[in-house]
Amino acid sequence: MDALKIITDGQMKEDKPVITIGDTVKVHVKIREGERERIQVFEGTVIARRGSGVSETFTVRRVSYGVGVERVFPVHSPNVAKVETVRAGKVRRAKLYYLRDRVGKSAKVKEKLN
Repeated sequence: MDALKIITDGQMKEDKPVITIGDTVKVHVKIREGERERIQVFEGTVIARRGSGVSETFTVRRVSYGVGVERVFPVHSPNVAKVETVRAGKVRRAKLYYLRDRVGKSAKVKEKLN
């Protein structure tokens, strides 16, 4: 049990990003193409979070050329360079899977005003 704790502590990020459901975020992901490495930005709405500890993930959804694209990112992955919050969303659900069925303005999340 102690060995498992040592392994997981080494893999967890110190500065965990503050992500809440409904936020519009920019996720900077490291992409390897052969020898080269570049950073690609994936911007969308956080529709779900799951897990805890090392296995914690969050799902980001965006509509690209009329097609919905969802990506699941591990919070503590070394391939996730950084996560920027573009705008905070005001939602009343833990999971926003209902956005998959919506198109246009009804698929938007209201902005939280603080």
